[in-house]
Amino acid sequence: MRSTSAAATITPSLLSSSTSFTSGRTFKFPVKTSIPVKFRWRKPTTTSAASSPSNGIASCKSNSNAFRRRALMYMATASFLLSQSTSYAVAADYGASEGSLLHEEIRKVLSKAKAAGLLRLVFHDAGTFDKDDKTGGMNGSVVYELERPENAGLKKSLKILEKAKIQVDAVEPVSWADMIAVAGAEAILVCGGPKIPVQLGRLDAKMADPDGKLPEESLDVIALKQCFDRKGFTTKELVALSGAHTLGSKGFGNPVVFDNSYYKILLEKPWLSSDGMSSMIGLPSDRALVEDDDCMRWISKYANDQSLFFEDFKNVYIKLVNTGAKWRRSA
Repeated sequence: MRSTSAAATITPSLLSSSTSFTSGRTFKFPVKTSIPVKFRWRKPTTTSAASSPSNGIASCKSNSNAFRRRALMYMATASFLLSQSTSYAVAADYGASEGSLLHEEIRKVLSKAKAAGLLRLVFHDAGTFDKDDKTGGMNGSVVYELERPENAGLKKSLKILEKAKIQVDAVEPVSWADMIAVAGAEAILVCGGPKIPVQLGRLDAKMADPDGKLPEESLDVIALKQCFDRKGFTTKELVALSGAHTLGSKGFGNPVVFDNSYYKILLEKPWLSSDGMSSMIGLPSDRALVEDDDCMRWISKYANDQSLFFEDFKNVYIKLVNTGAKWRRSA
């Protein structure tokens, strides 16, 4: 959720998918070139039927040469087409499997203590989407928005993730949008949550998204539902996404365990207790959910069925990181 508290001004470097914002160095990568296919064409020997008794054999040789020429032409054409699609194929494959370089490098810099911050990066990048004007979404624009009050603290998470990005970029450049989307999924998994497949191929924005698009912490339930509706999310999806607050320091169970404690504690409404510490649990927008009957229906379901919560969260996370994304061509 968008924070309304003030924060120190942060002036980040403008980033690209192949530039380090901590060192300012630009990494250059070798350009892939296709291996040329060389072949020599040999003019077939022709023999007239009138001058040679072995005309049938000569005809077979001529047909054989023609066949070989057609085969070589086919191989050359196939090689050219494959060379044209190689960069896109690699871009789709470097993070497609669980043991890929992208996942491996993210896991090297990821820990349970860092998971909440990396997951917050996802929400603050993708959460700017507006279905009416088609702006925002999962496009890596958060790297240009670090000075905004609601993004206070995200620079640290971005620096952590950049260490992994440099290693991946050295093999095949990866967009910030893809990097953040996968990092969020890995953060959920390392904390015991569901395994979430993330499609790759997002393009990065070249500038910041419009300001004021993230939902604010102080919204009441009516305004909160309207805000998420403008982003294309239902009440059910709002409640499922809010379950991510089980991670971190908001007071919903173990801060490094992804489970359904968020919903169980919402049902208890500990902020109504006379205990001063209990009133600090959750954000105003979290507490607002229990004031709506439709939200309460899903809160109760997820509190009683963690498997249902995991499945619904997985599906809405995929929707979140695909919403507003611009994709590179597949061929």
